[in-house]
Amino acid sequence: MTLEPAILTLWHPACFNNRGMEIRFANGKKLRLVLGDITQIRVDAIVNAANSGLHGGGGVDGAIHRAGGSSIMRELNEIRPRIGSCPAGDAVVTGAGSLPAQYVFHAVGPIYHDGHHDEPAQLKSCYERCLELAEERDIRSISFPAISTGAYGYPPAEAANIALHTVADHLESTERGVREVLFVLFDQGSFDSHAAIAARDFRNSVQ
Repeated sequence: MTLEPAILTLWHPACFNNRGMEIRFANGKKLRLVLGDITQIRVDAIVNAANSGLHGGGGVDGAIHRAGGSSIMRELNEIRPRIGSCPAGDAVVTGAGSLPAQYVFHAVGPIYHDGHHDEPAQLKSCYERCLELAEERDIRSISFPAISTGAYGYPPAEAANIALHTVADHLESTERGVREVLFVLFDQGSFDSHAAIAARDFRNSVQ
C-alpha cells in the first residue's frame, strides 16, 4: 500500500494561548492537537469519555455535562433503559445541549489492567465507532479527548499511539466524509504524549 504523504506543522489556535500541532494529509484532511478545553471548541461532534452506566462522572465527562446542560442527561436517561449499559469500545449519541456542537458521542473506554485484557482493541474500537457514527451523520469535524487516560489508568503514550494511528487511518481514506479531527488535550503531559508520537510517526508519511 502506498502511504499518503502528510505535512506536520506547529500552529497557534486562535482561542488559546498554547501552541498546537496540525497534520495535513495529501487529500486535504487535517488532524489537530490542541491543549485546552474540549467544551469550548466548535465542531460538529464532541466525543465524551463516558462510563458504561452513562450516568455522568468526573473529568471530561463531568465537564461536558456541566457545559452542555441537563438535556444531555435526559437523553441518556431515555437510552439507558433500552440498552442497559454501554460496553467498553462502543458509544451512544445524544444532542449537544449548550455545547458548540450538534452531537455528543459518549464513548466508553477500557479500564486499564496490564494491556493484556483486550484494552488496546477496546480503545481502538472507541475511536473507530465514533468515526463510524460521524460518517453516518455526514459530520465533517469531530473532537476527541484522550479516552481512558484519566481515572481508567491507560498509559498516556500507549493510548496516544492507538488514538493517532486509528484516526490517521480513517482520514487517509478519500472515500470518507470526516475532514477534520481534533484531539483536545486538557493537560500539558497529555499534549506532549500526543505531540511526540505525531512528530515521530507523521513527519514524512501517514503510518
